Amino acid sequence: MTALDRLEKIVADGLCLGCGLCSAVAGPDALSFARDETGEPRPFAGPALDDAVMDLVYDICPGFNLEGLPHALADAAAHNDLVWGPHMRLFRAHAGDPHQRHVAATGGALTALACQILESGEVGMVAHVRAAADPPHFGEATISRTPQEVVAAAGSRYGPTAALADIGALLDGGVPFALIAKPCDLNALRRLAHRDPRVNRLVHYWLAPVCGGYMPDAGFRQFAARMGHDPDDVTGVRYRGHGCPGPTRIEHADGSATEHHYLDVWGEDDSQWVLPFRCKVCADGIGEAADIAAADNWDGGAPTREGAKTDPGSNAVIIRTATGDELAKAALASGRLVAEHDLSADDLSRMQPHHVKKKLSGLARSRGMERAGSLAPRLFNMRAEALDAALSEEARKAEEDGAARRTRQRRG
Repeated sequence: MTALDRLEKIVADGLCLGCGLCSAVAGPDALSFARDETGEPRPFAGPALDDAVMDLVYDICPGFNLEGLPHALADAAAHNDLVWGPHMRLFRAHAGDPHQRHVAATGGALTALACQILESGEVGMVAHVRAAADPPHFGEATISRTPQEVVAAAGSRYGPTAALADIGALLDGGVPFALIAKPCDLNALRRLAHRDPRVNRLVHYWLAPVCGGYMPDAGFRQFAARMGHDPDDVTGVRYRGHGCPGPTRIEHADGSATEHHYLDVWGEDDSQWVLPFRCKVCADGIGEAADIAAADNWDGGAPTREGAKTDPGSNAVIIRTATGDELAKAALASGRLVAEHDLSADDLSRMQPHHVKKKLSGLARSRGMERAGSLAPRLFNMRAEALDAALSEEARKAEEDGAARRTRQRRG
C-alpha cells in the first residue's frame, strides 16, 4: 500500500480517534488536521507524507496501539489485578474544595490533583482539555498555569477532542508538564515515548478519567434533535457537572438554556449512547497508562434517577504508580483531596461492569477484526493473553465472531 492508502485505511477501518498526535509529530507538511465531511477531526495527507511518516503513525496511533505502564512501573506496583491492572491503592475520594467538587464531572478528583500539582511548583503547567467554542459540543486542548484556569475547564467533554494536537509544541518547548487526557491519548504517548525520550523527561504526571467513549459529531446532532434542539442553534454544552453527574445543559443563540436529566439524555441503561466503532472495542477505558485514573463509582455502572439529583459527587481513584501515590498523599495532606474509604478491585468491577467485559474480550475482538480484514488494536503491557484465557471458549468465540460481523457491517 502507498503511504496515502495506509493513512486512509486507519480512517476507513473506523479506528481514528481524532487525537491529533499524528499531525502533531509529523508536521503539517506531512499530515494536516481538520474536520472531514462527517464533522469528525481527522488527519489529511500533505505533500511530505511518505512511508517513514506512516511507519511512525502505525507505531503510535492509539486507534490500534494500546500500551499500559512500562514494565518497571507496573512491576513496582503493590497489587496487580487481572482486570484492573497494576495499582498501589484504590479508594473513594472527592475534591476538598466544595465548589470544585460541585462543578466537576464526578467528584473533582482530577481537578483537585491538577491544582495540587500547580501549587507544588514542581511543574508550571497542566495540559488538559476544556469546552471548545466552535463547535461548542467539542472539546479542545488547553494549558492551565493556575488552579483558577484548571477549575474553569472542569467537567467532562463527551464530544470529539484532539487532546494531543499541541503535544509536538509542548515537547519542543522543553518545559515539564502534567497531562490529563483520555486513556487512549495516554496509550499513544506511551508508544511515542519509545521513539522520543522527551516524553518521559517532560511528562511528570499522567492522569486520566476512566472513559466510556465519546460521542461523534453526528451522534451529538442526533441527540440534540431528539431533545428538541436545533443543533446549529446550540452555542454552549455542559455534558455533566454541577452535581454528580448533574444535568446536561444546552445553551442557545438567543441566550436561553435548557437542562435535561442525565438519564433522559443517555438512557436508563446507556441505550441512547452513540459511540464511534473504535470506542466500542476499546480494551483500555480504565487508564492503564496513567499514574492515577479516576472513575465514576455508581453500583451497576449508572446513577439512579433520584441519586443523580442529590449525589454531591465522589470518584473511585486508582493509584497505579509510586509517582501517583506521592501526588495523592500530598493532595490528601493539603486538603485538596478528601479520602472517604478504601475500595477493592471487586468494588470497581461492580461499579464499572462494562469495563470488565471490555478488558476480558479485548484480544478476542482484535482477532475478529483481523479476520474481517481490518486493522485491529494491538495490546501492550495489558495482560491480554491472561485476560483472554479467563474467558470460556464459548465466550471467546462469541466475542471474536461478533467483532468480525460488526467490522464487515461497518463496511456495508
